[in-house]
Amino acid sequence: MSNKEIVPTDQSDQKRKAITLAIGGVAGALIGLAGAYMLVQNAERQNEPIEISTGEGVKLAVLIVSLLRSIATLHD
Repeated sequence: MSNKEIVPTDQSDQKRKAITLAIGGVAGALIGLAGAYMLVQNAERQNEPIEISTGEGVKLAVLIVSLLRSIATLHD
């Protein structure tokens, strides 16, 4: 018996997963880049150094985790 007979795989399902991961990765990178660009532009406009306080960092982290939870439960 070959391994293919023991554990059948659905190639279209694997392809769909790979495409979803690729699109999600590219979208996440573009959104992160846009956020960093806006942060830099805002600092330059105000002639201030780029700074994020601990409190702001925690707020951003909570928002990101909340967004990821919402995404994870889309099909529930």
